[in-house]
Amino acid sequence: MASSLVSRCSRRAVRTITASRFMSNVPENTVYGGPKPQNPNQRVTLTQLRQKHRKGEPITVVTGYDYPSAVHIDTAGIDVCLVGDSASMVVHGYDTTLPISLDEMLVHCRAVARGAKRPLLVGDLPFGTYESSTNQAVDSAVRVLKEGGMDAIKLEGGSPSRITAAKSIVEAGIAVMGHVGLTPQAISVLGGFRPQGRNIASAVKVVETAMALQEAGCFSVVLECVPPPVAAAATSALHIPTIGIGAGPFCSGQVLVYHDLLGMMQHPHHAKVTPKFCKQYAQVGEVINKALLEYKEEVTKHTFPGPSHSPYKISSNDLDGFLNELQKMGLDKAASDAAASAEKMES
Repeated sequence: MASSLVSRCSRRAVRTITASRFMSNVPENTVYGGPKPQNPNQRVTLTQLRQKHRKGEPITVVTGYDYPSAVHIDTAGIDVCLVGDSASMVVHGYDTTLPISLDEMLVHCRAVARGAKRPLLVGDLPFGTYESSTNQAVDSAVRVLKEGGMDAIKLEGGSPSRITAAKSIVEAGIAVMGHVGLTPQAISVLGGFRPQGRNIASAVKVVETAMALQEAGCFSVVLECVPPPVAAAATSALHIPTIGIGAGPFCSGQVLVYHDLLGMMQHPHHAKVTPKFCKQYAQVGEVINKALLEYKEEVTKHTFPGPSHSPYKISSNDLDGFLNELQKMGLDKAASDAAASAEKMES
């Protein structure tokens, strides 16, 4: 009986190992490649960010929304990848960040988590997912970590209810990044995408709000579209890193939207939503447009794909057998076209 049990256990173990191998996200020998497994030991941590901040080393942050952008951000050694609700505008084509849902954000989060092995991953809580109650806020944050694979969340604003939400999320064991200044989710009350901190009361409010978010337990605060002196004051007043976007050079770090800094799109919608503070480090959009036009031209002229991009062969014997089978099926023209294509590829 003991030997029978061992035998059954062995067979079960073999089946488990085989299933695991076939379920692996790293294909062994296939046409397409695949992602590499993540190594948790390589992940940037909050402790490392705090160390950089203490040393005065700038923190780099870039938004990412999918697997390819995450891989690029990872390869560049960026410290933090923010899966921002700006996906609503630069990926989904909306005019604001308001329409995107939590379920849509989770799709972006999971894709980024598969591609970025090194950066700290921060997921935005989209509009409508944390305003109603602290329970709603905590539940949404939990989903971003458990279902989205993020390391932390970001939420906007500094009203008392937002401060309370941030505090509750931190108390639930989830790291929170705050966001003050221009808060795009609040354009309804701000009257559009308008810079903040440009008068005494507004400037003081930026600093006070940032300090309140720090008191709530946030590990960092984004300062968006505020004058450099206001950002400098907030950075000096805080013990946590500030991440600037359109806030001048005096923050602890900087963040830009992936599509913006790459100059990825030139179509009218994107030109409308690209902020004036963004520096374009490349004109990737022009390269993409040129490549697409060349592809269209080559396909139209039947010059792509040629032999070098048609790598899969069939032996002469198998081809002859295939042609015979086609003829037996009454597909003489198909057989003739297949034979002619083989001659053309050889020539």
